Amino acid sequence: MTAKYHINLFWSDIDGAWVADVPDLQSCSAFGDTPAEALAEVEKAMEAWLEVAREGGLPIPEPAYRGRKETAAE
Repeated sequence: MTAKYHINLFWSDIDGAWVADVPDLQSCSAFGDTPAEALAEVEKAMEAWLEVAREGGLPIPEPAYRGRKETAAE
């Protein structure tokens, strides 16, 4: 992978699994029984997402999402 995309990793009570989500790549997410498994699966999903976009001549977004940054006042 050439770009570094932000990954959100969280536990979902509704799904009963860990979820890894890539905000910059629409609908790119994956599930796992452990955080490591969810991350490994989302890395595969990102590669597939980017490959389909390249093959289809679709635009590939630049990494733009940056999670909430805390300030010194917080």
